[in-house]
Amino acid sequence: MPLKIKHWDRVGNGGLTFTELGFGTAPLGNLYRAVPDEEAHAILVEAWETGSRYYDTAPLYGLGLAETRLNRFLRGRNRDEYVLSSKVGRLLQVCPPEQRTGIGKFFDTPTRREQYDYSHDGVMRSVEFSLERLGVDRIDILYAHDLDTYTHGSQAAMDARLHEFMQSGYSALLSLRDQGVIKAFGAGINEWRPAQWLVERGDFDLFLLAGRYTLLEQEALESFLPLCEKRGIGIVLGGPYNSGVLATGPKPGAYYNYAEAPQDILDRVARIEAVCKRHGVRLVEAALQFPLLHPSVVSVIPGGQSIEQVRSNRTILDATIPAILWSELKSEGLMRGDAPVG
Repeated sequence: MPLKIKHWDRVGNGGLTFTELGFGTAPLGNLYRAVPDEEAHAILVEAWETGSRYYDTAPLYGLGLAETRLNRFLRGRNRDEYVLSSKVGRLLQVCPPEQRTGIGKFFDTPTRREQYDYSHDGVMRSVEFSLERLGVDRIDILYAHDLDTYTHGSQAAMDARLHEFMQSGYSALLSLRDQGVIKAFGAGINEWRPAQWLVERGDFDLFLLAGRYTLLEQEALESFLPLCEKRGIGIVLGGPYNSGVLATGPKPGAYYNYAEAPQDILDRVARIEAVCKRHGVRLVEAALQFPLLHPSVVSVIPGGQSIEQVRSNRTILDATIPAILWSELKSEGLMRGDAPVG
């Protein structure tokens, strides 16, 4: 069964056609473990073979490694057959090995350190460097990367970066879109509140929201997602498994938001999983399919660090989810009553 597609065209420039299942390349930047080059290439080929035609990357992922691996994979492919996004907000500087960004998180990467730069010049330089690493003629979507407290450490630091971006880098992205260099721009963010702050102050097209609209979390329905729906803003949903707990289930050591899941999260996931089991549905199937039921969500990008994970993500989308499962989750207080379910 082919993947479903969603065509999105907010500003009348022809828009973009997304496969409901995209591929996030952070794992191919050697996130948490080193992946050999040939294995990384085979994983990308498998994603293509299973029908994914949306690929998201960023300079941060492996400090340029994920983009250079995409270079090999995309070379020779018809540029009109896939959608490609990357990110701005970080420039990579050569540095001594001990000063490398991401020690203990990214492995066997170039020795580079990140420099945050959300200025007009920083955005333009970032795009130029990404085009070179990727080896392509164009990038379809650019996201301002990590304008959130998770990344910058405090509300004050995040606010400073948000204002820097809106006062400078935003105009670069707006110009690139208006000139037809890119089709769309937005932000790739770990929290929905700064995303809403941006929507209220600019003309954004798409947001890559990591883990903030999942089977476990739907707070973004309070105001952000309704605002996106009203303005025709698309959502790419990263982290549909909340870093792992919605894929593995509530086992000891399960991950939630890149750390070991606390007991209250494990307990809630256990209750959700129990409802799924009553209806013959695996937790991971409900978790991957749920975000796609929202009209603003154009694609989910769970990523994959093995061929088996990529195949599994594809198979999960073919599972049948009975409507009563969603109804029961709502009646038991495990899902917001206003969550779209079909």
